[in-house]
Amino acid sequence: MTKLPKWIALALFAIGVLIVALQAYRIPSLPDLEIWHSARLEEEFVAGDVVEGFGLEDYLRQEEELFAELQKGLEEWIALGPTLEISRYEPDGFNNPLSFPRNWNRTFELVPDEIRGGVLLLHGLSDSPYSLRRVGEILAEQGFYVLGLRLPGHGTLPSGLLSARLEDWKAAVELAVLAVRERVGDRRPLLIAGYSNGGTLAVQYALDSLEDESLPRPDRLVLFSPAIGISSLARFADWHRLVSFIPYFEKLRWVDNLPEYDPYKYNSFTKNAATQSYRITTALRRQIDRLHRSGEIESLPPILTFASLVDATVLSRALVEDLYDKLDSPDSELVIFDVNRLALMKPFYRRGPLELLDQMEENTELPYRLTVVTNETAESWGMVEWSKPARSSRARVRNLDLKWPDNVFSLSHVAIPFPPDDPVYGQASSGGDYGLPIGSLEPRGERRLLRVPADLFLRLRHNPFFSYVEERLVEVTGPRAARSRELP
Repeated sequence: MTKLPKWIALALFAIGVLIVALQAYRIPSLPDLEIWHSARLEEEFVAGDVVEGFGLEDYLRQEEELFAELQKGLEEWIALGPTLEISRYEPDGFNNPLSFPRNWNRTFELVPDEIRGGVLLLHGLSDSPYSLRRVGEILAEQGFYVLGLRLPGHGTLPSGLLSARLEDWKAAVELAVLAVRERVGDRRPLLIAGYSNGGTLAVQYALDSLEDESLPRPDRLVLFSPAIGISSLARFADWHRLVSFIPYFEKLRWVDNLPEYDPYKYNSFTKNAATQSYRITTALRRQIDRLHRSGEIESLPPILTFASLVDATVLSRALVEDLYDKLDSPDSELVIFDVNRLALMKPFYRRGPLELLDQMEENTELPYRLTVVTNETAESWGMVEWSKPARSSRARVRNLDLKWPDNVFSLSHVAIPFPPDDPVYGQASSGGDYGLPIGSLEPRGERRLLRVPADLFLRLRHNPFFSYVEERLVEVTGPRAARSRELP
């Protein structure tokens, strides 16, 4: 390795010292960390726990011990000082999911009377199994055994994402897929449905199964806002490790430190989580490229994806260019929820996100079906389905009994898998047994007062077109579809 000139090394060292000094200066202005930002739960699953014979029952038993540890910890921490009444960690608060009739932060199973297939649900980063609850219920109604897996580091304390690693998630996914396959048998279809980072894990598992015969192969993937690509700046998220082991710099381990009022999603976000997301998306793109060059990617099962054209969390272009353009699979389909194309809205939009869809619609060589849910015309609030088969220039247009709600100009990354009547994130959230009705909060006041960024409340949390998602899920998993996927 070539040795750096002395002056360059000294310059880099000086820059590093300056960065650390600037961070040290701003640390006192950062919000104080709470106990759930530092407490460590010893019973959390890690990849090293998998030994011969370790399966889903062992995972669930360990999860039971994990939540008992969490419950005990909350009872002890309350003596340390007051918490917000709406905090998910207030033992006697109405927003504590441990007190709900069912805690959807935990791995769950839905078992139909007659099992016609199986599906593994994988939630997103900082989320919980709740995020795919309704999807699971729809698939269970179609006769699918449903396993909604809680991925390691999630559903408990945000500090869980200080140490969770990609290897832990992959190990959990592999044992869960095996459990679903064993439950439904070899002759029934096996699906994996993933949301955001869970979508990335689903694709990576499917690719791994092409290269490892010991892994059961899924028959179809269903993805919601999959995180195929994220900002390249995430590669630098882990720089804080140089100093964050020092107590004074502990706050630097966090991207966001916010009040924890959401019962099913962490509001605080660790830099380690960003690093792990960058690791998996980078590895995934390399694996896709390798299997695309070898031609093995043609054996990948059909993929049905639902995504918003505009997405502030992941890179929409990466979904198209790094995954779908490499599939060469006419049975795969990308469903894009367009922005509101009313003519009066056009002057308010940035052009960049819209250009991608224009290019796709004009491309007659797309190796997959492209479907767009969009306005009927520039003067209409009504919606249509515009769908073009692989390698075709002819599109079919179907009227939908849907229209844009008032004051909504687009969907969002987080909205796709949630119906409008979702009790937490819906437009008329009921709260009650599900805690604070987050989706219906509309705070008003002066700028720069709230600790929580106002755009978190403005961001659409449910999908007003979820009935279309449900229709498509039934279409690909109904009795006729399931029979067609059975093996001989």
